[in-house]
Amino acid sequence: MHDYTYDKCTYESEASVEILPRPAEMFDRDREWAALCAFAQDTSPGASLGIVSGRRRQGKTFLLRALCQAAGGFYFAADEAADAESLHRMGAALGNHTGTPAPLALTGWADVLDALLALGRDHPVPVVIDEFPYLVAANPSLPSIVQNALAPLRDERDQSRTRLLLCGSAVSFMGKLLAGAAPLRGRAALELVVPTLDHQRAAQFWGVGDPVTALKVNAIVGGTPAYRRELVRDDVPDGPNDFDAWVLRTVLSPTSPLFREARYLLADEPGLRDTALYHSLLAAIASGNTTRGRIASFLGRKSGDLAHPLRVLEDCGLIMCEPDAFRDNRTTFRIAEPLITFHHAVMRPVWADLEHTRDPSRLWQAAQTRYVSNVLGPHTEHIARYWLRHLAPQGVLGELPAAVESGTVNDPAARTTHEVDIVATAYADNGPRRILAIGEVKWGETIGHPHLDRLRHIRALLAAQGRPGAAGCRLVLASMTGFTDDITKHARRTDDVVLVHAADLYL
Repeated sequence: MHDYTYDKCTYESEASVEILPRPAEMFDRDREWAALCAFAQDTSPGASLGIVSGRRRQGKTFLLRALCQAAGGFYFAADEAADAESLHRMGAALGNHTGTPAPLALTGWADVLDALLALGRDHPVPVVIDEFPYLVAANPSLPSIVQNALAPLRDERDQSRTRLLLCGSAVSFMGKLLAGAAPLRGRAALELVVPTLDHQRAAQFWGVGDPVTALKVNAIVGGTPAYRRELVRDDVPDGPNDFDAWVLRTVLSPTSPLFREARYLLADEPGLRDTALYHSLLAAIASGNTTRGRIASFLGRKSGDLAHPLRVLEDCGLIMCEPDAFRDNRTTFRIAEPLITFHHAVMRPVWADLEHTRDPSRLWQAAQTRYVSNVLGPHTEHIARYWLRHLAPQGVLGELPAAVESGTVNDPAARTTHEVDIVATAYADNGPRRILAIGEVKWGETIGHPHLDRLRHIRALLAAQGRPGAAGCRLVLASMTGFTDDITKHARRTDDVVLVHAADLYL
């Protein structure tokens, strides 16, 4: 998830740069559009480079096409093709853009880069190469060629104001373009990651007003815009009573593009060669095996053998490694794309039946336990943590938290450990961070005094451990079902108990 509050200091020149007209159908993306406009219209001498990345179907191509249309730029979308064919297509596209009677004869990518730089001799102009990883797959020297074309004290570069934007959906590849000793390290004036929409903006985009239904939809499709517009053709649940029918006619329907989308997300990543292993890793995490040891046990492998494939999934942006708030040596893994979690937790165990059954409603009903425990529950916990960290009014925790994580607390007397869904900590210049709040999140359970008593016990354990702020930290109880009358009355009488309803997450 990402905070979408637009920072006007992203570019020092933005205050003096006109924001280009944006398409009426563009939803949100104010920060991304402003950053692209500032980059494309930068009047500084010399060509410059920008990198645009993000997972597929987030709207990168839509943004860049709109930018080129608004600013009179040049857009080229690469294909999976041999190097010679890509050069021919680029020559044809450039010839068409410049109005030449025939395609440009380009003998190599150095010629292409010089031709692209020539487009910006008179004024700043955006030039987009989309799906750049396809070109590099056919010609691995291409990043070095771009580096040489943009080298300082080179006339073609210094006399141009081309704003070259390289875009790609292979997250791991794009992330390495500017890393370490990569040829383009230090060359980019813009690095823009187009993220998924957060849960509040996703609900607005899907037009789902009921907060519980919005959470259920978000737990399946997340914040990927194209899933509504392209894959389900604006089929939106018509209220809470239509949710199950919506699931059956979209993600569980073999005729819907959404049905196989989770599989394609893995196939799109060039770094995932042993797809069977990666599917099994994701299935382990989706089943609730979120620690390295439990994943290894699920797969029948040694924990050390999984370090590399887990890192590959993390580099691809498909999973996230999250620290334990109380144990430095413990981390948990979370799947970053809700649709992948839904696929592995709900669909993959009955895949053959889903492909051939005439009545998927029976399979959907049989999967409710897996759906609630492995999809809705963990997703709601994540959304609650994100809301407290980025969107909640400051009065909820008393001050802005530095982090909101989950944690594990030892209970020596009971010879057990307690899982804590919410651990909010304050900023600290040095030393351990002060605990602002601990909390529990429930999807389908009404919260009452037993839940509050459990949190109080955990708070006492943390205070006994000498954790800063633990003794007076707030207790956060979040339920998507509701609260008993006595806990509601109690919360009104005290400042240290915070109740979070489903509707609060969307305020």
